[in-house]
Amino acid sequence: MTRRRLIAALLSYIVILSALWLEVRSHAAFSAGLGDLLPFAFGSGALLLAPLWFFGFGAGEWLKNSVRAPLLRIFLPASLGFCYLLFSIPARDFRWQAAIVIFSLPILLAAFLELPGLPPQMTWRDCVVLLLLAVIYMQRWIAGAWPYASLAALPKLYLVDLALYLFVVIRKLEGIGYSLTPGREAFLIGLREWIYFVPFGVGLGLALHFIRFYPRVPPAAAVATSVLVTFLLIAIPEEIYFRGILQNMLESRLGQRYALILAAVLFGLAHFNKGGRFNWRYVLLAAIAGIFYGRAWRARRQLLASVITHTAVDVAWSLWFR
Repeated sequence: MTRRRLIAALLSYIVILSALWLEVRSHAAFSAGLGDLLPFAFGSGALLLAPLWFFGFGAGEWLKNSVRAPLLRIFLPASLGFCYLLFSIPARDFRWQAAIVIFSLPILLAAFLELPGLPPQMTWRDCVVLLLLAVIYMQRWIAGAWPYASLAALPKLYLVDLALYLFVVIRKLEGIGYSLTPGREAFLIGLREWIYFVPFGVGLGLALHFIRFYPRVPPAAAVATSVLVTFLLIAIPEEIYFRGILQNMLESRLGQRYALILAAVLFGLAHFNKGGRFNWRYVLLAAIAGIFYGRAWRARRQLLASVITHTAVDVAWSLWFR
């Protein structure tokens, strides 16, 4: 992690936190729901956002090359648990059971993958870790650590931070392509795949009566907020998991074509319970979208490209389709 990239990461992180703080303060319902706990909730979220952001500027590679002692590598990710303490103690909602899970899960998974001699190809251990992370999130097993609806994104940030550490620092997975340094090529690839997806997503969505078009000109502030929140809390975490890690590792066993298809199908199935029951239309459209997200990442193995495609799809849907 060069000095220039560190400065860029710090400055952009401060700008993003400032924008998010102004956004949460401007939403009366959000602020009122947390009351005096708002600064602590925001601080907890800011700490969880930090690894996600700084790994995009090379912090993961620096840790991989700098932290050589196996025990230190295993225990280091337990520091994610302090994000729980920062909120739960002021909220007077500290629970030993939750704290034990939050602090011990990173240690156990890091130890599980730290075993020497693992090949670069996907192994059953990788499958166990990826499946466990998905189940924990989808079953909301740690949602109680931040028991407010407005803080639903924090468990996702915790788990994606852990996934990044496990597969970048512990597993030393190559080819993730996670860089948040802006690039013309990544933007053009991401925009191209979004344009390719639009006829499928809109056409099939309308034909299945899954979406309805609402022509309107949204306020610029609403568009900016939607882009920022989708980019940070939806597109980056999901693309890291499904493309940078899952599709990447599947390629080592199945090849590019079948890895792309399987990752897209699993991405679609991850949306099965939107709305409280199995929603096959959502699953189908999400799987199709996953094909184009996977194509965007695979084109130059740049995660930012698939993040841009994903962000564009979700923002367009949230602003003009329901």
